[in-house]
Amino acid sequence: MSDVVPRPSARVVVIDDADRLLLFSSHNRHDGSARWFTPGGGLQAGENHQGAALRELYEETGLTGVRLGPEVWRGRPWTVERDGVTYEVRQRYYLARVPAFEIDTARMEDFEKASITGHRWWTLKELGETTDLLRPAGLPHLLARLLADGPPRHPILVNG
Repeated sequence: MSDVVPRPSARVVVIDDADRLLLFSSHNRHDGSARWFTPGGGLQAGENHQGAALRELYEETGLTGVRLGPEVWRGRPWTVERDGVTYEVRQRYYLARVPAFEIDTARMEDFEKASITGHRWWTLKELGETTDLLRPAGLPHLLARLLADGPPRHPILVNG
């Protein structure tokens, strides 16, 4: 068995002025199902979580000048295998309230362009009605709490 490589990651819960949430999608090649997730990705050498969150947000959306809010959720560790390497993913989710904007994916890395199949702004109602896989798990409930109560005092532990 190979060693498990830690992969700290930062994600951004991007909510616009109409309380819509930005999510990206990827499709399962085996069954065609869609999985939706927040912008973000792994930390680079010497980078902290907040720096990675802002860099990933810029690369994946073109958005600059974002004032990153607090960490609102923390993902339970999970593993994924890529190219024969097993990674333990540990995600932190930061809040960013922004005006609505047009997504610009031109700066995405090649592997992101190959795996990300789309993006869209979701209302809370739409999230509650979809049968697509949402990450983190329980996203409609998590977003409803965040919109109603604001950021939690301490990050909420989530799956995914």
